[in-house]
Amino acid sequence: MKQIRFYLVYAVLILTTLFIVLHEDVYEPVARPLSQIPLRVAGWEKIGETYFSEAVLKGLKPTEYLYRVYTNAQRRTVSIYLGYHGGGPDSGSIHSPKHCLPGSGWHNISEQVKTLIIHGEPVKIVESVYENDGQRELFLYWFQVKGENLTNEYALKFAEIKNSILYNRRDSAFIRISLPYPAGDDGAFVIGEQFVSDFYPHIKAVLPR
Repeated sequence: MKQIRFYLVYAVLILTTLFIVLHEDVYEPVARPLSQIPLRVAGWEKIGETYFSEAVLKGLKPTEYLYRVYTNAQRRTVSIYLGYHGGGPDSGSIHSPKHCLPGSGWHNISEQVKTLIIHGEPVKIVESVYENDGQRELFLYWFQVKGENLTNEYALKFAEIKNSILYNRRDSAFIRISLPYPAGDDGAFVIGEQFVSDFYPHIKAVLPR
């Protein structure tokens, strides 16, 4: 019996080593260019777009990204960042806001996971409030992996590993919506959730499944 266990363990080690040596994740392109996310959606209109410096891109390492600012008729401004990481040897990993924001001086005030129903589909998002030097910001974000909607870093890593083993894919996307959140302005949550509902179908359409 001990010999059988030894050979089983030995075989597993050999197969694991071969998998690590021979396995290589392939690059998965976006389904459509991120620029095809509309400039005008349901009363929202793009008023600005940011392009990162080489230094910032070297740190974030997205394969493709989009960072825009939109406004509506009530002059509420909302920013959206979509960072896509296509997998492959040169692809970077997603930087969690739970690490990046505190590292930039932002302090977490509150956080909750909420499920929105968008065109009959349940979509989970993280709603978090951060403060920096008296300024408060509402962040709504989620991760998307092969069409799967995720809200925590452990689920993200598990999905990446699973897809790497099963499909040779490690592509993932990070979507973050942010808007000013003055103290007591609970209407910001309504605005943010409406923005997610309006844009989610367009975000989903550009990402691979």
